Amino acid sequence: MVSDLSALDRRGRLQLLHDMTVLGDALLEATGAYRINYQILGNLALALHSHVFPRYRSEPEACRILLPQSYDRAVRQSIGFGYERDRPLMAAITAAIQGRL
Repeated sequence: MVSDLSALDRRGRLQLLHDMTVLGDALLEATGAYRINYQILGNLALALHSHVFPRYRSEPEACRILLPQSYDRAVRQSIGFGYERDRPLMAAITAAIQGRL
């Protein structure tokens, strides 16, 4: 484990960013999103991790220009992950990723 992107060597950086874009492309295909937001943060957790968010034209205009974390807590909870509900989406994302490997 490394603390941030700068702690990776060139090869590691390229691999991480490649993997993020593979996931982003798969999310575009599987969800019909119109764009992807990529985040690499490290202010709280001292472990390199990233967030890949599909964004939708159906989002309210005020939300579309903000970070996904800016959504009202109640809204975020209402659209949160549901294993059974999201099983078809997970399968579509998996297939889209596998098609890119």
